[in-house]
Amino acid sequence: MRYKLIALSMLLGMTTITTACASGQRTSEMAVGIAFPGVSIGINMPAYPRLVPVPGYPVYYDPYANSNYFFYDGLYWVFYDDNWYASSWYNGPWDRIGYDYVPLYVLRVPVRYYRQPPVYFRGWRDDAPPRWGKHWGRDWEQRRSGWDQWDRRAVPAPAPLPVYQREYSGNRYPHVVEQQRSLQSEHYRYQPREPVTQQYFQRQEQPIQQRQQEQQHQQEQQVRQRQLDEQRQQDQQRQQGQQRQQEQQNQQLEQRQREQQNQQRQLDQERQQNQQRQQGQQRQQEQQRQQDQQRQLDQQRQQDQQHQQGQQRQQEQQRQLDQQRQQMQQTQQRQLDLQRQQDHQRQQNQQLQQDQSQQRSQGNPHATDQDNTPAPHDKSWKNPNEERDQYRQ
Repeated sequence: MRYKLIALSMLLGMTTITTACASGQRTSEMAVGIAFPGVSIGINMPAYPRLVPVPGYPVYYDPYANSNYFFYDGLYWVFYDDNWYASSWYNGPWDRIGYDYVPLYVLRVPVRYYRQPPVYFRGWRDDAPPRWGKHWGRDWEQRRSGWDQWDRRAVPAPAPLPVYQREYSGNRYPHVVEQQRSLQSEHYRYQPREPVTQQYFQRQEQPIQQRQQEQQHQQEQQVRQRQLDEQRQQDQQRQQGQQRQQEQQNQQLEQRQREQQNQQRQLDQERQQNQQRQQGQQRQQEQQRQQDQQRQLDQQRQQDQQHQQGQQRQQEQQRQLDQQRQQMQQTQQRQLDLQRQQDHQRQQNQQLQQDQSQQRSQGNPHATDQDNTPAPHDKSWKNPNEERDQYRQ
């Protein structure tokens, strides 16, 4: 609310001064554009600067200066202590120009051409313009919307340099504005195209009394501007406080979320450990069951093997018994055969003896000794000793 009242009073003051001035609207615009006319900003340029064109821009800069020194549209421009200053001569006096009235091509000069860049330039791209919208606020960026967008193919030609000023250095430098205006009107015929530059040159042609009125009006505006700046600073501080509170709340929320995530991770870990423990127990039970089944199978296999071995032993014993029975039967058969042979032999011997007895009785006395001995070529005769040896084997 306070900010709105100050702005309203500023607008009313501007309207009053505009009505009082002889030049009307032209005077009010100049009062807004130039805040502090003819001030010293602590920059001393003892000789004419060595100006070099900025590539792709209708702007010159001094690469050897110890300040942010430029030339554009017939004026020298200096960015010093976070303010823009302009002058028609290379060593001032300087007029402070409001942020809203600095020419766009001056604001578009890349960061790398600032010989003494402020601290807040750090981290910005050196091939791009400074981030004025970020530094001067959203209101300024809305008022000068599109300041950093332009057709690079339609860049105007740079203004000619006022090289006649080279002859005026040291003690010959004209510090009086009227003298500067006289020399400029004699040697420099360039017609500026920027409104603030046009107003600057028109201002130099105004009467001294009117300039005093403008200075008073500018001082009043400066007071209002300071009030606006204070209000803006308070608003910024309030916004920063709110942002800090929001950041603290966000941090607390993030902390709670992290704690919840940690708790959830712990729960998940415990759940995983329980699952792993259950799975381990199940694996152990399954392994134990498999081992028990394997033992049972091994025992059953051993029993089957033992049963088979027992059956094999029984079968072997049975075979041995059968073999022994067969051998006994064979032995008995051999004994029977031997006994039969012996009986048969005895019968033959008896028959032979009977035959011999009959022969002797018939009168053959020589037949007795010969018939008592069996014939060696008789195949049916067997030696009883050989029969006995075969039976033993």
